[in-house]
Amino acid sequence: MPDVPPSLITAIDSHAHVFSRGLNLASERRYAPSYDAPLGDYLGQLQGHGFSHGVLVQPSFLGTDNRYLLSALQTVPGQLRGVVMLEQDVERETLEEMAGLGVRGVRLNLMGQALPDLRARQWQTLLERIGEQGWHVELHRHVADIPGLVRALEPYGLNLVVDHFGRPDARLGLGQPGFAELLTLGGKGKVWVKVSGIYRLEGSPEQNLAFARQALGALEAHYGAERLMWGSDWPHTQHESAVSFAAVVEQFEALGCSAELRRALLVDTARGLFGFE
Repeated sequence: MPDVPPSLITAIDSHAHVFSRGLNLASERRYAPSYDAPLGDYLGQLQGHGFSHGVLVQPSFLGTDNRYLLSALQTVPGQLRGVVMLEQDVERETLEEMAGLGVRGVRLNLMGQALPDLRARQWQTLLERIGEQGWHVELHRHVADIPGLVRALEPYGLNLVVDHFGRPDARLGLGQPGFAELLTLGGKGKVWVKVSGIYRLEGSPEQNLAFARQALGALEAHYGAERLMWGSDWPHTQHESAVSFAAVVEQFEALGCSAELRRALLVDTARGLFGFE
């Protein structure tokens, strides 16, 4: 595609990761990469597939050391936004510095972890400081636990983003525990959903795509297109040998979205939530 000015939004990838295998890894992690996913490679993927902007999400294996992500935001100011992971005692000044670089959210990656008590004092302090910045909280957890997490976070008045369709199991259909209640959360007006990571839905490729089509239709009916967004999930950690940016774009096209929904998923929702100019 031809070069476009960073200020011209053609499409926004709302979920991707950058990292180097040489970085300090979190002591508690489920995965460690054996390769690098540098910013230059990611920007090349964006350009090669017609995307002008992207959102970098802190990978769980780097824990709360966000320096690599923040450096990437500084490298191409305005073109990227960030979602970080934080220690509970982080200072306001640190959050303000991150906001100036383009951070707009905080990820709670709770896959494989005990559910936290979000009413505990240390969590209250952190969540209140996140609210002061006007940031959202991004939830990564299996769908059965998502409604309970949303209820626990409601008193803080934060915007909430659910990762990867809520990480349901495609083999269990729309009636599986948690998914029907996830749909009802659309009426609360404070929850967004990333329709990303179709290949993470536990079934075969055919099952995953069929479920994603059904789930997207149900989510659009309950949330409206304006609170749904698409992300590549590049570089597809733990699936990198079988999945590529081109493959997830192909999956997206196979969903058969209307022009209105497509515009929301690729541009309008992320532009508003992440504050792209």
